[in-house]
Amino acid sequence: MFTPKYKITDRLLDNIKRINNLVNELNNRRFQYVVLVELERTARAVSSYASTSIEGNPLPLTEVKKILKLKPAHIRDSEKEVLNYNQALQDLNKRLSEGKVKLSLPLILKIQKQVVANLLPKFETGYLREKAIVVNDPLTSHVVYLPPDAKDVKSLVENLISFVNSNRDKIDPLILAGIFHKQMVIIHPFMDGNGRTTRLATKVLLAEMGLNTFNLFSFENYYNQNITRYFQTVGEFGNYYELVNKIDLTSWLEYFTGGIIDELLRVQKNLPEVGISPKTYLQSYHLKILEFIKEKGFIADRDYAKLVNRAKATRALDFKKLIDLGLISRKAKGKATYYILKEK
Repeated sequence: MFTPKYKITDRLLDNIKRINNLVNELNNRRFQYVVLVELERTARAVSSYASTSIEGNPLPLTEVKKILKLKPAHIRDSEKEVLNYNQALQDLNKRLSEGKVKLSLPLILKIQKQVVANLLPKFETGYLREKAIVVNDPLTSHVVYLPPDAKDVKSLVENLISFVNSNRDKIDPLILAGIFHKQMVIIHPFMDGNGRTTRLATKVLLAEMGLNTFNLFSFENYYNQNITRYFQTVGEFGNYYELVNKIDLTSWLEYFTGGIIDELLRVQKNLPEVGISPKTYLQSYHLKILEFIKEKGFIADRDYAKLVNRAKATRALDFKKLIDLGLISRKAKGKATYYILKEK
């Protein structure tokens, strides 16, 4: 039975209260879809950059944005890491919007499979580790932590998931998400992809628990600003079996919730209050165009015709409105015409 140790400090309580206030403010505000589309795209790029950068990926944010836009056919492992993380984010976002996500071992395995796809042997992709591993200090390369034995990994992960799911009505959701994040890092259940998988699964918990700004949320960026502090706070030093009864999550929970505040303030700052007018209001059929492009990369009139029952002249006006709002760009001419999201 997993029983985490932590204290409800004044700082932790203040952080939780402030997060709830910020989330309520964000969820109650109305924004133009024009603004949300661009910020969602930016947040996903920042998340993909920051979460892989934490693990040592050398690509700068400018290069990450370029890769996500072009999706080159022949790529290096560093580029594959970014594309994998971005795809996992998109898939989770879609499933969350459909209400189809709940924390489970299959979900965690699927996330890990996505983030390490074509980067690890198949028997280590989507499976819990079957070997011993060590955690090294990223600066000195010295061993600093010995995670639990492989034989104990499955039961530890299952106990953690059971703890989270059975305490949803008893423990504040922010504390639950923080406990999950820390304990997953302590267990280190995979040969690789532990950090990326944990951060994505934590985002799922936060979104599940009412953080409707998931699409715009990139707390990975907060950790990436001071990687040393992140590793020192989320990690442990020594042998798991000697530490397990001494681990106190209090300082981590204070840091974890403080990071969420930092990110919510960033989101709030970047979301201007704008009015919705007939000129800027988008109907469901406009959104179908944007969603199709987000999924496929482009859309042609023949694709749009399959999505809606609207005359050709009316479909042309739909595309024109999105062009006028600066959301999409027209490419090619005549029958070869297609549309993509406009870069800003």
